[in-house]
Amino acid sequence: MTPRMFSFVGGNTGRWRIVRNLSVSGMPLGEAARLDILPNTEIKPQLAMGWALRGLTSNERYVTREEKNHLLAVQPDLGRSEASCAALIPIRKNAAWWAMTQDERRSIFEERSHHNRIGMQYLPAIARRLHHCRDLSGNEPFDFLTWFEFAPEHEPDFDRLLAALRATEEWSYVDREIEIRLILD
Repeated sequence: MTPRMFSFVGGNTGRWRIVRNLSVSGMPLGEAARLDILPNTEIKPQLAMGWALRGLTSNERYVTREEKNHLLAVQPDLGRSEASCAALIPIRKNAAWWAMTQDERRSIFEERSHHNRIGMQYLPAIARRLHHCRDLSGNEPFDFLTWFEFAPEHEPDFDRLLAALRATEEWSYVDREIEIRLILD
């Protein structure tokens, strides 16, 4: 059985070394030297744990069947040997975003902001997995946790991807965003 729940734990231990922990907007996360990704629902107390974020993988939202099929055809798997760089981008959107209906959000997400089209330009170099937090509880600090993996030579592509997404109308609804860059060592 493939796990759907994941905990991203920042502290002094973990497989990934944190090289940047930047608050793009809103309150920052605490400092941490390393990150571990645990496929579980309960986080066991760990020595020197700085913070923990939980997310659940789910069905794709805001996509058409054609977009989903195209994504499945080109989206690489996580854990590729050459992908020694990663980024965790926790995001929270404001109340105005969540007050809209699904079709209104889809209109902003894709028809006007071209979120999927922008992301597709960077596949298969950059792999990603979206984790939903909002469905877990009202106490989660973020709505989404997006995990990206890429080879070191594709970091400039990842920078361009982030810049393009942050320049869209969709990003005007983001009230908290953290950018955590990591390397595997």
